[in-house]
Amino acid sequence: MNAVIAAVLVMLALSLLRVNVVFALIAGALVGGLTGGLSVDKVIEVFTNGLGGSAEVALSYALLGGFAVAISKTGLPNLMVDWVLGVVGKNGGSKGKAYSKALIVFAILLMACFSQNLIPIHIAFIPILIPPLLHVMNELNIDRRLIASVLTFGLTAPYILLPAGFGKIFHEILASNMADSGLVIEMGDIPKAMLIPTAGLAAGLIIAVFFSYRKSRSYETIEIAAPEKGSYSKMAILFSILAIIAALTVQIILDSMIFGALSGILVIYISGAIRWREADALLTEGMKMMAFIGFVMLAAFGFADVLKETGDVERLVEQAAGIIGGSKPLAAFLMLLVGLLVTMGIGSSFSTIPIIATIFVPLAMELGFSPMATIALVGTAAALGDAGSPASDSTLGPTAGLNADGQHNHIWDTCVPTFVHYNIPLIAFGWIAAMVL
Repeated sequence: MNAVIAAVLVMLALSLLRVNVVFALIAGALVGGLTGGLSVDKVIEVFTNGLGGSAEVALSYALLGGFAVAISKTGLPNLMVDWVLGVVGKNGGSKGKAYSKALIVFAILLMACFSQNLIPIHIAFIPILIPPLLHVMNELNIDRRLIASVLTFGLTAPYILLPAGFGKIFHEILASNMADSGLVIEMGDIPKAMLIPTAGLAAGLIIAVFFSYRKSRSYETIEIAAPEKGSYSKMAILFSILAIIAALTVQIILDSMIFGALSGILVIYISGAIRWREADALLTEGMKMMAFIGFVMLAAFGFADVLKETGDVERLVEQAAGIIGGSKPLAAFLMLLVGLLVTMGIGSSFSTIPIIATIFVPLAMELGFSPMATIALVGTAAALGDAGSPASDSTLGPTAGLNADGQHNHIWDTCVPTFVHYNIPLIAFGWIAAMVL
């Protein structure tokens, strides 16, 4: 068996059995490495060396957690909660609650979409925005699987379609790797080619919002989701907003979440909204909140490095190419399926493009796919798995916010819903795009 398939299947099976994702990734890496011909010592060596690649990411998320807790102490989240509860109270009745629910879902969707293109902060907003809103969601009996689906859509669809922010990076990687593989394309053609696959994500979002998770779901209101009321002042709110602006500005200018979070924390401390003697406790509390995502990202990098060391990632792509023959429909389906397997394991669509483009682009050209269809195939194959992968920050981010009170399971409440509602439609619509473009 191919090492990639073995590793991903073990990782997914253990995750679905509610084994901790970090242990599932380690076990999957071990099985994949041994299947790929590596010794146990070599697997341990490669996995350990791979951990260093995610050190910056893990530290970034830890500091963002500290920043989120510092913001919460200024009272800004309290103000948000009070405002939303005020809207609910004014409307009253079932229609008013439905309006408030729609308002929250739309606001979260908008912020998630903005985080990819307009204000490229990715998941940094989640630990600041979501935990304080859990109390309101509990009052409205909102199914958190719905919010996870909304967040993941906003974290994936915009960068796939729009050439701005993270979308620009994705499109540039796609164009450059396709050019290196023998097909030069215009950057302006990528949004056109990715329109149909993105429509698949939109269809999945509609199903999640209006059918799968429209019913109420009850949660227990726990302290972290219900901050004390009346604990904010106008000055503290002002400085918390300035801190957020400072964090975003520094992050964009320096392209560093670490220094962005540090600048935001510094503004809050200088303002006096947080006492200096509370600094250590606050940062520790915030780091605990984001520790899960940090450890998973560490394990995911080690997992990916083991798979790359076996050489079976490229071999999987070549094996798929070898059984296609001259069938374009079969070729399109297998390319998308391989992309799903690779990205589910690696957890990053950006890292998947260089792996699959080298084989898929020449193969697509040989089979007579148009340049637009080839863009759709490679772009969709890379994006598949970003939603639904236990190791993807597009699923880890939503879980980190929604599980702040311990009532949201990463696999069954985030990964399974997002896999079903986004990866399956993405395969279907990506295949259609390859056939009609």
